[in-house]
Amino acid sequence: MWYYEKRLEYPVDIKQPDLRFAKLILTQLGGPDGELSASIRYLSQRYTMPTGKSKGLLTDIGTEELAHVEIISTMMYQLTKGTSIEELKKHGFDTNYAVHGKGIYPSDPGGVPWTAAYIQATGDPVADLTEDMAAEQKARAAYERLILLTDDPSVKDVLKFLREREVVHFQRFGEALVMVQDHFQK
Repeated sequence: MWYYEKRLEYPVDIKQPDLRFAKLILTQLGGPDGELSASIRYLSQRYTMPTGKSKGLLTDIGTEELAHVEIISTMMYQLTKGTSIEELKKHGFDTNYAVHGKGIYPSDPGGVPWTAAYIQATGDPVADLTEDMAAEQKARAAYERLILLTDDPSVKDVLKFLREREVVHFQRFGEALVMVQDHFQK
């Protein structure tokens, strides 16, 4: 299948816990437009793509999105590391703590757990690729807003990397859409 190298696609080295921001970044872990949703969406849609290149692209990007889940989870861990129960209560993490402790659990900032209802696989390659392009733009917009909500340069650095990957994925999906449309016109 693929080899797992035990290092992140992009390094995460956050020194200062920030529970307020940790709660916000949950949107990119378990929210409807987060990394987990993107990964499952693309890895599900790949089967009905009409060309080897389009199947390969969805496989590659879906797998990369799993790497982004790992980056966001690492950020969550580092942003919550060493915090006390009182700090968790103060920042609204007590409800999460009651169920999951300090475990990384895919939910949105409001505590709504990730659900497969966030994704779509229509079996129509044009519809799916168009949705994928929109998903990448929504994720890019979320990263841009998150960048504005933190002052920590180590957090901003990682968020900027992830934002740029969304831009690249959008471009690749656009290329795949043209390829698939050309395939159907033959």
